[in-house]
Formats: sequence, C-alpha cells, structure tokens
Amino acid sequence: MPDHATSTHPAVQAQLDRLWSLSPGADILGLDRITVLLDRLGNPQHRLAPVLHVAGTNGKGSTCAFLRGAIEAAELTAHVYTSPHLVRFNERIRIAGRLIEDDVLAVLLAEVLDHADGIGASFFEVTTAAAFLAFSRTPADACIIEVGLGGRLDATNVIATPIVTGIAQLGLDHQSFLGDTAEAIAGEKAGIAKPDVPLVTMHYPPSVTARVAEVAARAGACVSALDSGWHLRVGETLTYSDANGPVETPLPTMAGPHQPENLGLAIAMLRHQSVLNIPPEAYRTAALATRWPARMQRLHPGPLTALLPPGSQLWLDGGHNPAAAAAIAATLEAIAHPGIGRSEVHLILGMLANKDPAGLLAPFATLATTLHVVPTPGHDHHTPAALAQIAHDLGIAAHTAPDVPTALADITAIADQAEPPIVLILGSLYLAGAVLLANGEAPD
Repeated sequence: MPDHATSTHPAVQAQLDRLWSLSPGADILGLDRITVLLDRLGNPQHRLAPVLHVAGTNGKGSTCAFLRGAIEAAELTAHVYTSPHLVRFNERIRIAGRLIEDDVLAVLLAEVLDHADGIGASFFEVTTAAAFLAFSRTPADACIIEVGLGGRLDATNVIATPIVTGIAQLGLDHQSFLGDTAEAIAGEKAGIAKPDVPLVTMHYPPSVTARVAEVAARAGACVSALDSGWHLRVGETLTYSDANGPVETPLPTMAGPHQPENLGLAIAMLRHQSVLNIPPEAYRTAALATRWPARMQRLHPGPLTALLPPGSQLWLDGGHNPAAAAAIAATLEAIAHPGIGRSEVHLILGMLANKDPAGLLAPFATLATTLHVVPTPGHDHHTPAALAQIAHDLGIAAHTAPDVPTALADITAIADQAEPPIVLILGSLYLAGAVLLANGEAPD
C-alpha cells in the first residue's frame, strides 16, 4: 500500500505524488512486476554487496538492527533496507550507515518511475527497486534486507544468492495474503530459502518447524534452528553457542524479554556465513548500542511527555498482532512491577481495520488500569468506539479520545497523583510514527 508517505522536500514529494498516482494502491504479491522493473533498470540486484535476508512476523526489524550494530562494530559498512518508515520515507533506505539524502532519493525515485510505465508496480516494489539501485552504486561490505510481507512472493525475494537467510519469530498476521494457519504463514516466510545458503531460524512449534524444514529442503537450504543448530542461555548475560564455540554478551539494552532471542538470531546469522569477519567484541557492542525506534522505546522529554505528571514514563511500541502483544505485555509487566509495589499502567491504542483487536488486547486484560482509544489518522482503522467495546468485553476500563495529546491529558486527570503512571502507546506503526514526530524524536 502507498503508506500515505509525505516529505518536506519538494522534489521527493513530487516523486511520491507520482508514485501514488501510478501505484495500484494495494499490496499485490508476486515477483513478475519487480523482475520486469529491475530488468529495465539493468538488474541492480545482481550487483549488491553480500546480502543478509531476514523474514519473520515479529522481531525481524530488531534482528536487522542487531545485524547492522554488529557489522558496524566490526568496522564494516552496511546498506539497510527496512519497512515501513515511521516519520520519513528516507528511513527505509540506509546507505553505508546513513539515511538516504533527499536529493539522492528524489533522483532515484524519478529514475525508477521513469522505467515503471505499464508495469503496475506497487509502492513497495518501486521502493525496493530504488533501494537496490542505490545500493548497487555505493560500495559497502554488506546489505541487510528485511522482507516486506511474507517471503516467497515478496519483492525482496529476487535476491538469488544471499550469504545467509534468517526467520525471526512467527505468528498470525496478514492472513489475507499469507494464509490463516501458522503452518501456512511459516511456509511463505521460509520461501526466502535458497540453494546451499544457510537458513537460520528460531524455535517454533513442531508443526511449524516441520513446514519450514520442508520448504527449505525443497529449496536445497540447510536449516540451523535455535535449540538444535545454535543455543542461547539468558541470565545476567547472554551466552550464545554453536559448533564453533560460545560467545558471551551483555543483555541487550533494548527493552523486552524477546530481545535476547533477536540478538541471538543476528549472531547466529553472522556466525553461519563465511564472507564477513565479525569478532566477538562486535556482538558485545551490538548488544549495548543497538536501538530500534518504536519497539518498546521510552520517549524522551518533549511535547507529549510534558502532558503527563512529573516522573511518569511514556513508552511506545508499534506492535499490532497477538504475538507482539504477548511480548510487549511481559515487558510492561516487568517495568510496572519491578519488585514490591505496583505502578498504574495506562494504554493508548490505535489500530488499522485489518488487525485483530481482541488478540492484541487480551494479554493486557489484567495489567491495564485504563485504555484510551484514538483514531489512526490517514488510514482505515477500527473506530475508537468499537475498540473501546472490545476492551470493555475483556474487562478493561476503556475510554475514547480524538487524539494522543487528549488521551495523555485524560490520563493525567485520572492517574493516582501519589504514583506517576506508566503509559504505553501501541497498536500501529503508523500511529507510532505520528507520536515520534509530535514528540520531536524522528529516527535518524
């Protein structure tokens, strides 16, 4: 989908407007259009630095961030392609460590669109082609490529010979595109497997593991899974081990009990390839230095945090499916109840219409003091009234508000004045982007 991308740079905005007018306006999976478009552009995907390709339902963005952190800590350079963006379209394309500049982006988009006539390429396909074109023209030691949707038919899957592939946590999401069972979705994600290329995975239920193994075997890839091909022990530190020995790192600075596994997956991917030389110290640096916006991110002092009582905590996460909600709730539980005592937890929620609100809210039913539901402007979303009713049915005290600032003011009015509240905004990466912009924390 076009993602309603906008830019303050006139030349970039002109190309985004052009893309909006040409795009079919919907996600249409398949490799035919991207293949034709890239062929017209001289097949830049064949001239990329060594590629690390990452799929998954949840955690693939964090895994890509840890990969970048380790590669850069090893004093190497990495191009990175991720989606969606939160505030600026430029966030999708990082060239040798830096977000693509507006002037370069405008020229690239124009070049791709000039070659897209008659193809019916989607927003994501044009963006992918622009990223590959940019990466092919600037030297780097590696390319980190995040799958956009699924795997098998995702536009990024034109990469024929990555040095390693990885699949992060799997769950139910995008069922209308990928299938309505965990096994069907796993099969689509495993479609990034390539002949003689290691496929590194997490630990999944037996039926999901079997489906991934089946798809990988058909592709001629060797699977290395958590708890069989590689191992993690999480205590005061993280200990990773595989056939080549152990690596010990601090626990990730990024909040959440799921982040050690994402770091472990990144380490495993780098340890299962033989092109990049990553010393153990680089993994330790990555654990401490890696950040990934809108994934259990505590917001800094700014216009939004100022609306809460002094000492409050304002957190942000773009999680929008049941598996993500379970991880977020566990993290929030640890933040709110670090020992004896209890802090009030207030949620602010906005969700797109194609997401499952009951599945997202269920893990918070006994944790949330209140829920304040807001619209997700510019996108087809569940109405605040409908979400509030679903929350009420789960036993959560729910309110509606026209926007996030109003919701924060409402929370301030009802919060226990003796104990500063903990507030989490969640449910949509689009909402998360608007929050970051409003609080002056656009990613860089």
